Amino acid sequence: MDEKLIKAAHGLTFPQAVAQLTEAGVTRYVVDLIRFERTLYGSDDETLQDEVALDPMQEVAPRFSEANVKAALKTVQAGKTSYPEFLKEIMEAGVASYSVYINGRKVIYTGRDGDELVEPFPSGK
Repeated sequence: MDEKLIKAAHGLTFPQAVAQLTEAGVTRYVVDLIRFERTLYGSDDETLQDEVALDPMQEVAPRFSEANVKAALKTVQAGKTSYPEFLKEIMEAGVASYSVYINGRKVIYTGRDGDELVEPFPSGK
């Protein structure tokens, strides 16, 4: 995996970041919002771990709210909020982690108790 391309994906929109990560050789990644870590996986199962920049006082809510996760997704997909704000919103909605499957073109948002929301990648515009 190309670490320079991975770092260059920070601050991009989700579709841009996915394209950049794909070019870097990433096939999937998992963001742990409790540990503030992201683990990236390459096609050869090579892994790379980095930090997720979040307010250390931000905590994951104990209950998962699918409606609030969907509302946060709608806002970020419309370009009305930043990625850090999106992370804050989904943590408030009880998302403890999420997995992005680039080849499978979906994201799975998971709560502390295994509640989950499976979202296909947004269609391109």
